[in-house]
Amino acid sequence: MLHPFITIKELEQLLATKKVTREEILDFYMRRLEAFDGEIGATLEVFDKDSIFSASAEQGELYGIPGLIKDNICQKDRVTSCASKMLEHFVSPYDATAISRLKQAGALLVGRANMDEFAMGSSTETSAFKKTKNPWNHERVPGGSSGGSAAAVAAGLVPWALGSDTGGSVSQPSGLCGIVGIKPTYGLVSRYGLIAYGSSVDQIGVMAKTVYDNARVLSVIAGKDSYDASMQQSVIKKDYTAQLTGKLPENIRIGVVENALSAQGIESEIVSAIEHGISVFEKNGALIKRIQLPTLDYAAATYFILSRAEAASNLARFDGVRYGLRNKKAKTLSDMYHATRHDGFGEEVRARILVGNYVISAGHAGEFYNNAKKVQRLISHEFTQAFKDVDVLIMPTHPAPAFKFGAFADNKLQMDLQDYFTCAMNLAGIPALSLPCGITQDNLPIGFQIIGPHLSEELLYQVGHAYQQETDWHTKNPDL
Repeated sequence: MLHPFITIKELEQLLATKKVTREEILDFYMRRLEAFDGEIGATLEVFDKDSIFSASAEQGELYGIPGLIKDNICQKDRVTSCASKMLEHFVSPYDATAISRLKQAGALLVGRANMDEFAMGSSTETSAFKKTKNPWNHERVPGGSSGGSAAAVAAGLVPWALGSDTGGSVSQPSGLCGIVGIKPTYGLVSRYGLIAYGSSVDQIGVMAKTVYDNARVLSVIAGKDSYDASMQQSVIKKDYTAQLTGKLPENIRIGVVENALSAQGIESEIVSAIEHGISVFEKNGALIKRIQLPTLDYAAATYFILSRAEAASNLARFDGVRYGLRNKKAKTLSDMYHATRHDGFGEEVRARILVGNYVISAGHAGEFYNNAKKVQRLISHEFTQAFKDVDVLIMPTHPAPAFKFGAFADNKLQMDLQDYFTCAMNLAGIPALSLPCGITQDNLPIGFQIIGPHLSEELLYQVGHAYQQETDWHTKNPDL
């Protein structure tokens, strides 16, 4: 009755007809985690069953449905480490808004997912504690920074997980692991309780096996929140599954970003899989329009500057004074700052803080930070203009399938460019839905993105769900 890749929709039906209990469901996933996570390394901690049940309401929209939480989203009385030595022993005194809503909805939060340290990375290799393996090939990365969340869902260790997305950290690992990931509109999901990396672009996102399941979880966590002043305060709570008819909206116009499909470095298997996906839409009545987005070429550089500037500011709080790691051998205040931040932060985080401080310094802000803000406005304007002619856009999620561990150890720029196709949507604050659309000859997943204007999640889900009724890529699973 219960099988490793069962969907949330199927679990809900089993619970509704009393064919299984939530205790049986949790036991099933606990056994999955025990059997397979030792090899995959998706979690940093799996909680005990009693505390999982006691934290969750005994009713609600996700009653009895287990999920995993990226370890930069605060859970009350749990460690929230951001996969960093700096916060290795930090216990959160409160729940993030997304977490409190999940608990009220009866969801079972089973543990903490591994990630790139402070969400800085594209492979989950920068975690201070472990490397997470891609379930499709254990020699390859799951993507990042939400790699633990993506790997857990892809391996059937949980049916859904939360990630966070600053420049592609939900979309990219979803693509590399063959699952569905949503990067919502900026301000649709509260950032209260999400430990900040780049505050103007950070957003909590959902990862699941199917579009329906993804929409089910977003329906619970989305909506205005008085604790987050950057929220879209006009957004009312809605059921994002309500419009999932399995059909494309009538006369829908889909824009294909041509300069993304011809970008330098994109592999031919990726392009072929996406072109096949486009033909599926066209066969089902969509009007396909080929367009250009010239500012895409500048998105990655703009994102590098702005995200690192905000990271330098946000991570300044981790100085050994208030909470987190503190070097106790230092004899002066200056020594304590230096030793704490050197010992607490990994190499990637330290590098990004240094770059961030440089681009916002008095002598360089005009040359770097201020110019990046101007380009950000151009990118946002270009998307606004594009959505006057089309309803949604299609782009790749990643330029190549999952790469091997250490592949870019000597080429940091190439690692940073893993965000090439995803970071523009963060800069513009618009939503993107990543879907599986193929498998390479080496048996690795391929993903593509459906992108819409602000607050178009309902439309993206409709289009994505219609695609999944015509294809079976979302039913393909790794052989564990």
